[in-house]
Parts: sequence; C-alpha cells; structure tokens
Amino acid sequence: MQPNIGEPIRSVVTESQHATVVAWHINPQQSILAHVHPHGQDTWTIISGCGEYQLNTTGDTHIISAGDIVVAHQNEVHGVFNHSNEPLVFISVVCPFEAGYALI
Repeated sequence: MQPNIGEPIRSVVTESQHATVVAWHINPQQSILAHVHPHGQDTWTIISGCGEYQLNTTGDTHIISAGDIVVAHQNEVHGVFNHSNEPLVFISVVCPFEAGYALI
C-alpha cells in the first residue's frame, strides 16, 4: 500500500466465495462514506492510527484505534473519518463475498 493525497487506498488481499479481505489506508482528513452491506457483514481490525467510526443511521460515532475490532452486521450503516494527523490502517473482512455495497 502506498499513501496518496486522493481517495483512501483499498488493497484486496484475497477473495473467495466466502469472503473478501481488504487492507485499507485512510490518510488524515479522508473518509469511507457511510454505507451498508445488504447481504452480509463487515469486520474491521484496526492495525494503526485512529478514526471516528459511525455505526448506525443516527450519526452516533466513537473513536476506533489500533487493536480495536468493530463489526457492522448485515444492513448496519457504517463508515469512518480520519481526523488525526496519522494514517488509519485496518483490515476489513466482508462476508459472504456477495455481501453487496450501498452508499447511504
């Protein structure tokens, strides 16, 4: 993964019929917009950095940081914004592979 100024970097680690594993690199002031997976869940393991994580439609947020694991179940709204001065790096496991994706 190489950081850039534009959009967050999404690097697919592996895909199978069961899941997709993605490494994310979110630079300061970047975000992953609020979205859902209509047919599956998304589990994030935070490797480094921190961010403001949204997990519902009310806009409630909490800070996630290295060592945290967060789970967005089927159809749960989730997204993240990096307010810090350091990159946010995490691994996302979306399952099943055909979990779908829809912006909110």
